[in-house]
Amino acid sequence: MNENEAPSSDAARVYEVGYILSPSVKEEEVEKIVGTIRAEIEKAGGNFIAEGAPSMMRLAYPIAVREGERHVEYDRGYFGWIKFETSVSATQALDKDLAKMEHVMRYIVFRTVREDTRAKMKAPTLREVKRTDTIRSTPRRAEETAGPVSEEELEKALSEITKE
Repeated sequence: MNENEAPSSDAARVYEVGYILSPSVKEEEVEKIVGTIRAEIEKAGGNFIAEGAPSMMRLAYPIAVREGERHVEYDRGYFGWIKFETSVSATQALDKDLAKMEHVMRYIVFRTVREDTRAKMKAPTLREVKRTDTIRSTPRRAEETAGPVSEEELEKALSEITKE
């Protein structure tokens, strides 16, 4: 194929679908909904490459969804993703199917590469700090007994303090 030619819609490409499921879905039902998404990909002749199991997470902003007769805002949702290989026309059909799914609050289907491009999480390295001096506790003063203080003693003490 020449670089200037447009690829045919039957050419297999690598795609990824990211989705957020409503938190009103019971945890036991999440896998059933993800199974429906997988079934749509398989029905279109897609081959799976990788998958991220959905997990509950806090969203960057609240998402309003229609549930029955009312609108509900959620600040959490089950986020997951599936990487697969299929044709362009199958991806367009998947896009339409995801739009019709009741518990899918948001989704995105995009073209990607086969390789794993996720950022690797590495544990923060701890820096060891060595101290040469030791911390010593200051000795406590003995409790003073309150007694009568004359004005002269007070003035004398204040003048000593403020000399510097």
